[in-house]
Parts: sequence; C-alpha cells; structure tokens
Amino acid sequence: MSEASSGQTVRAVERALSILQAMNRQPVSSVDYLHKTTRLPKPTLVRLLRTMVNAGYLTNDVRHAGYQLTSLVTSLSCGFHGDPLVVQAGQAWAINLTRQLKWPVGIAVFDEDAVVIRFSTVGDSPMSPFHATINMRLSLFSRALGRAYLSYCSEELLEAIVSRCAKSDDPENRLARDPKALRELIRHVRAGGYAIRDRDVEPRNSNTIAMPIFAGGEVRASIGVTYFTAAMRSKAAVQQCIDALRATAVGIEGEIERLQQSAALTGTLPSAAAWHSVA
Repeated sequence: MSEASSGQTVRAVERALSILQAMNRQPVSSVDYLHKTTRLPKPTLVRLLRTMVNAGYLTNDVRHAGYQLTSLVTSLSCGFHGDPLVVQAGQAWAINLTRQLKWPVGIAVFDEDAVVIRFSTVGDSPMSPFHATINMRLSLFSRALGRAYLSYCSEELLEAIVSRCAKSDDPENRLARDPKALRELIRHVRAGGYAIRDRDVEPRNSNTIAMPIFAGGEVRASIGVTYFTAAMRSKAAVQQCIDALRATAVGIEGEIERLQQSAALTGTLPSAAAWHSVA
C-alpha cells in the first residue's frame, strides 16, 4: 500500500489537490514556487504536474515559465451549490459589466482573514490579466477586493481581523501591524468609494478597482474589475470603469433585496450562513 495510509486515504490524491489549491492563488506557478508552497519533493511535483497536464487540467507553456490551470478545472466545482446569496444576486450583473468593459470582474466574500473570489468572469473576458481566479484568497490589507470589504466592515469585525492578521508573517498583512496607516487607508477608500490594489504587490502590470456590496446596512461582499495598467492610462477610462462598477454594485444590492423579498413570500428566507458560506 505505497500510496495509501493506514486510514485508507490516497496520498497521491491529497498531494494533487494541494497543488491545485496552490495554483489557484496565482496565474502562473513554477516548480520552485509549488515546492515551497506545498512542501512536496520536486520529483514528486514534476510527476504529478505531468499527470495533470496529460489529463488536461494544466498547461506547461515555456513562454510563461511555469504551469497554468486550464478551463477544465472549473468542471471540478460545477456540482457545488453553496454560494452565498450575494454571489447568486451578482452573477448576471458581473457578466454584463464584463460585456460592457471587456475586463474581467470578480465577486469576493469574507473568510476569516481574507476574501475569497466566489464568482469570476475571467472566462468571459477577451483580455484578462489572469488565467483563473475562482477560490483565490486575497489579503484584506493589500488587495483591492479585500480592502473594499475591510474598509466598510463593522468596528468589531475590523478589530478581530486586525488581531488575527497582526500575528501573520505574510508581508501583505503588514498594515495589520500599523494602526495609523490602516486608518488612513480606510479613510481614503471611504472618501473615494472604491479601493485599488497595493502597488507593491504582484502582478504590477495590472490593477483592480473594487467596491463593497451592501445588504441590510452591512457590507456583504466586494466586486472588482481587473485591467492591464498600460491599457488604462487616461483618467477618463479609469473614471468610466469606476462609474460602471458603482452602477453594477447598486444593481446587485437591488437584486439582493428582490431575492430576499421573494424568499420571504415563499417562506424560504436565507439564513445568516447564506451570506458568508465559502467552499
């Protein structure tokens, strides 16, 4: 029983899943990155990567100096139906926004110490900076989708998040240890009504504009548009994106209210868990 433990679990499957999870966090992954992230031996990594390439779940393009997920990985999640209500309400709006702007749109929900992208239009965009973003975990302190959520959450939740993330050695959480800078960031986001990515984090050839999505007077999620900075140099183009994103967020909030009213009439009003459930 070389691949199975005494508990009858298949180690090779566990390793393959850990690789897929790690690759879901960024568009291109090198063997060195995966070795450091998963702590798997490089010979084992190479064998598993070749297997997944052969199965069609990955590509290995020398032009990108690493491995990439293919669209086939989305088939692994098609049977999951636990998306929060806010994601259900926002899907059509996000798709329409991508049709309007051409750039990919993501909707993220809070999960303990980060936000997780639960819906993405990367596959609908003709010029996406990312190959895949579903289930990608993003810092609340450095990423636009995270900042848009963090800046509007309650003081109680903010305090809990800061307390948790201040202990993290992740460089993207450094603002959790700088109360003055964090408060200035929140003030700036609230003044403008939107958040952008920290310029010091990768990838630097793109950026994201994100806004909160509210329901019942509370922030429930965030929505963002990601674009190549070289293609959005004019203030007019950026402002067009901001205006369209704001209209989309308002539209999603209206759809949430409609779904709640419909659920109330049928006696199926969603529970609190429906707002924040993450796979």
